[in-house]
Amino acid sequence: MPREIITIQTGQCGNQIGAQFWQQLCQEHGISADGMLEDFATSGNDRKDVFFYQADDDHYIPRSILVDLEPRVISNIMDSQYGNLYNPENIYLSNDGSGAGNNWASGYAQGERICEDIMEMLDREADNSDSLEGFNLLHSIAGGTGSGLGSFLLERLSDRYPKKLLQTYSVFPNNDDSSDVVVQPYNSLLTMKRLAKNADCVMVLDNAALTRIVADRMHIQNPDIVHTNQLVSTVLSASTTTLRYPSYMNNDLASMIAPLIPVPKCHFISTAYTPFTSNTSTKVVRKTTVLDVMRRLLQSKNRLVSTNPSKSSCYISILNIIQGDVEPTEVH
Repeated sequence: MPREIITIQTGQCGNQIGAQFWQQLCQEHGISADGMLEDFATSGNDRKDVFFYQADDDHYIPRSILVDLEPRVISNIMDSQYGNLYNPENIYLSNDGSGAGNNWASGYAQGERICEDIMEMLDREADNSDSLEGFNLLHSIAGGTGSGLGSFLLERLSDRYPKKLLQTYSVFPNNDDSSDVVVQPYNSLLTMKRLAKNADCVMVLDNAALTRIVADRMHIQNPDIVHTNQLVSTVLSASTTTLRYPSYMNNDLASMIAPLIPVPKCHFISTAYTPFTSNTSTKVVRKTTVLDVMRRLLQSKNRLVSTNPSKSSCYISILNIIQGDVEPTEVH
């Protein structure tokens, strides 16, 4: 039986990453832009039901809630090629459409006002699941909606669904560049408290590392937000591979994150990915061994978090998800 996961996309960053994520999942599972299954994908042992459910006419709909306090990003998603994929009842746009003004307090306060509408959507999706395992929250911690409204939703979800797992994919700001948002450090600090207190697992994605990887590893001269979002969506889909393509271990979220988190408060997880490719890159990926991949995953240049580890640094635990034609004996 699949363990379903509901995805919540908040703010500009969360919705842009989410749109790329669903596009990636559709391509991997053979689902067309309008939700219908392609002919070549009818036979297989993949678990589409973890992230999708089937409507009455058999087309697939993502288990996702799209929330934003200003309409621009969600309107672009609905006007895109994959706009018909989503359930219109699972989209929430604020009536005034003014946004949170990059202010955590504004996003949090508006969360109080719109809470019942969003919770009704979440309850409906939860009731539609056979064996709900948890929630994925996609957001940025530096803006207003993703940080403020995201913090509010984390508190409410942990209160309403105490036995369900709360995992977040949190995009951290780039501290190397000066930001137009003066209150960005405050937004980040206030959100960090809720991530530490209410989330069960936080996947840390760092804007500075994302930009560096797109420029240095993918050889794109002028990286923009589309390239970084594609990179994040690739990492998101890779981290959920074992949930969607069952094997002999790590077939649900609990068994995947339990070995990574030694104590409940120590639940901030860094991510790494290799090899990097892009649609615009013409670089050929050379043939590699499993040992090469595992070694490169430990290198800081492939890590999606900006860290400067010393020689005395060590890992508490590591989970490698290796895709491809691999013999178990090759994994050292």
